[in-house]
Amino acid sequence: MINRAKLAIAALALAATVGSITSAAALGPTADQQADGVIVVAGNTCTWTNARTSANPPSALTVDRTSINKPGGNLACDGGITASLNNNPAFTFDDATATARTDLIDITGQQSFVSCRYKATNIVWDRDGTTRKYVNRAFTATKASGSFLCPASVTTAAGGASMLFH
Repeated sequence: MINRAKLAIAALALAATVGSITSAAALGPTADQQADGVIVVAGNTCTWTNARTSANPPSALTVDRTSINKPGGNLACDGGITASLNNNPAFTFDDATATARTDLIDITGQQSFVSCRYKATNIVWDRDGTTRKYVNRAFTATKASGSFLCPASVTTAAGGASMLFH
């Protein structure tokens, strides 16, 4: 049986993680305009590496979804869930307050025959020390389309996702 809450949470969590919880690079000029990602949600792990970004933080940037989604990217989730990013999320950075913001994340998750699409807006991330690792603040994504089995909204708790630009 499909676990619709698990599917929705995995899709949302993937949306929240256009980065990584791996070791973080220090602030500085050595960045290569890429982001890695990993998240564990409801016992499932989604990961990818080397997603392309349009700039290096703290400059405003977008993340190229084609470098995350297969076949161009290496996004993989365990637990029988597949996911894909539907937009190129834009990030802005404020080094004075050690935060980042994402305008919109639009993600679709699928498990078996059930597909759920969620959108989250104005996500705020807190920088981890002097690194380019950012940890999310709590946010809610609403269902944009999908099966009646998909919850109307899902919430990601603070710290449920992180991102790392390198």
